[in-house]
Amino acid sequence: VQLQASGGGLVQAGGSLRLSCVSSRYTFSNNAVAWFRQAPGKEREFVARISWNGATTSYADFVKGRFTISRGGAESPVYLQMNSLKPEDTAVYYCAAHRGPIGATDSNGYAYWGQGTLVTVSS
Repeated sequence: VQLQASGGGLVQAGGSLRLSCVSSRYTFSNNAVAWFRQAPGKEREFVARISWNGATTSYADFVKGRFTISRGGAESPVYLQMNSLKPEDTAVYYCAAHRGPIGATDSNGYAYWGQGTLVTVSS
């Protein structure tokens, strides 16, 4: 399974971006999907996850109320809508598919990763 994340870019503080995650070779409709991020010099951290059917989601505290993870049907991308962006949101954002349908709020069990997309928020 190969995942591709896209939609990153440069935005001013307070602005919005929408990231997309698609699979180039395999549908992950039965898998939970999550977004993680890694800022320069920092550890990778969990951002948000969504279950296989979109019924349940989880967010890191630092994005609650600002970011929304969503997914459509079996062949649809998984999105991360990011609003009210802050300079501290600057990072490479990665999508990952879990081995199971529910997922987790840490990197355990996420077997399939995308290449990352860079989000830069200027002050």
